[in-house]
Amino acid sequence: MRVLVVEDARSLAAVLAEGLADQGMAVDVAHDGLEAAVKLDVNAYDVVVLDRDLPGIHGDTLCRMITERDDRTMVLMLTAADSPVDRVAGLTLGADDYLTKPFHFPELVLRVRSLARRRPAARPRTLRAAGIELDPLRRTATRDGRHLELSVKEFALLEALLRAVPAFLSAEDLLEQVWDEHANPLTNTVTVTIGRLRRKLGEPPVITTTPGVGYRITTDGA
Repeated sequence: MRVLVVEDARSLAAVLAEGLADQGMAVDVAHDGLEAAVKLDVNAYDVVVLDRDLPGIHGDTLCRMITERDDRTMVLMLTAADSPVDRVAGLTLGADDYLTKPFHFPELVLRVRSLARRRPAARPRTLRAAGIELDPLRRTATRDGRHLELSVKEFALLEALLRAVPAFLSAEDLLEQVWDEHANPLTNTVTVTIGRLRRKLGEPPVITTTPGVGYRITTDGA
């Protein structure tokens, strides 16, 4: 899951980014509306956590821009404006959810995950293929009933591969979906993490590598 945090308070933006990344999400940050608009044109996001009172482009305007896009990204408006009138106004602009500051971080995480599941064309919550079952909300993964102890990045990598079944994902695809915009495209991070994930999944192997193409989960008959 890829998230864009749009927050002009840099300390809060850093806390949000770190906390969501610890939950296995790939997180980018923008500190004003103009920077956010550029990132939205370049990258595909599942959810935008959007501060309302932004410099550059106001959060209300940015929200309308997002909701008018063909590739619909879900919007969680995060703001100190907490009156019923403010809530109604934010949702009327097209925001999919509205959370006021101060907030309880676990609630923010649950709301972000819920929005990602509701995104148009999103797949069912539990992902299944090749004997693997993964529940992104409960953060659980099993293979043939055996619990898998996965790191944050291993879990996110497996989630990305399962969502892509039966297609391949290139190393660049995985860097974009599982890491963030600062990931070095020349790094061997994907290869190393795939190796660890394969060992934890056990036999028979289910992650296929095709040079020049990428990685995929193989299923019966694939």
